[in-house]
Amino acid sequence: MNDPLLPVDGAPAADGAGAPAARHCGLIAIVGRPNVGKSTLLNALLGQKVSITSRKAQTTRHRITGIHTEGDTQFVFVDTPGFQTRHTVRGAGALNRNLNKTVQSVLGDVDVVMFVVEAGRFGLDDAKVLSLVPPGKPTLLVANKLDLVHRRAELAPWLKGMQERHPFAEFVPVAATDEADARRLFKILQPYLPEQPWYYDAEALTDRSERFLASEIIREKLFRLTGDELPYTSTVVIEQFKEEGALRRIAATIIVERDAHKGMVIGDKGDRLKRIGTEARVEMERLMDSKVFLELWVKVRSGWADDDARLKSYGYE
Repeated sequence: MNDPLLPVDGAPAADGAGAPAARHCGLIAIVGRPNVGKSTLLNALLGQKVSITSRKAQTTRHRITGIHTEGDTQFVFVDTPGFQTRHTVRGAGALNRNLNKTVQSVLGDVDVVMFVVEAGRFGLDDAKVLSLVPPGKPTLLVANKLDLVHRRAELAPWLKGMQERHPFAEFVPVAATDEADARRLFKILQPYLPEQPWYYDAEALTDRSERFLASEIIREKLFRLTGDELPYTSTVVIEQFKEEGALRRIAATIIVERDAHKGMVIGDKGDRLKRIGTEARVEMERLMDSKVFLELWVKVRSGWADDDARLKSYGYE
């Protein structure tokens, strides 16, 4: 279905005087501490899942771009890893540095920042992320998990304290799990985006490839189905990704640190690995609108998370 504000050929719609309507486009960073709901918010804004979620800290490890075009405006959201302020995971120094570098590089490039916190809460980890926001950069205070606040009146002193910490341009309370609630952000963000050509086609959803999304989906199922048993220093590498018409042939390796972790992933008689594969395949088929043949292996690579060369080979920027 064509956008009613765009002619069939994709040129800008004309205004009342017959001139093309001006287009607006800009980059919007979504930043905050780990597990504050950034990826959930991005998925709600797009109306489709492009960023994986789980209870485990540092689920998001890459710069994920989500694109939403509405009317004459294109919103380009950049979901970032939660800034790692507590380097308590032994042997993960290189990985932590990589994640933090990603957050810092994003903030310098964007037009507006969405600083996500839990409504009513602000700790040292939140303060560390806020300190990275460049002075003068338009910043929205997005108070997430509003549905968990029992007395809204209690937010007034908290909000006053937040405004004393930083000159936020807007205060937006949301429940990221509510898509309609999250979509209020479009009207709030639009005035902050410059008048310029769109970066992507109107139909674009993300700049990430199907190959990348496949690895992320497998990693999400890995973390969701292992819970707190498996350290976050585990990753997924796509060894093969072939398109054969309406079929995708995908072979992937789950990388873990120790033999004991390998056993956790495989499970009793391979049951857990089979479930990871099944759930990942079903989601890939829905996202890619094609049949998927998925093969999974598990390999031990001790020290990978503290090895810069290996991180690069595994696709970390």
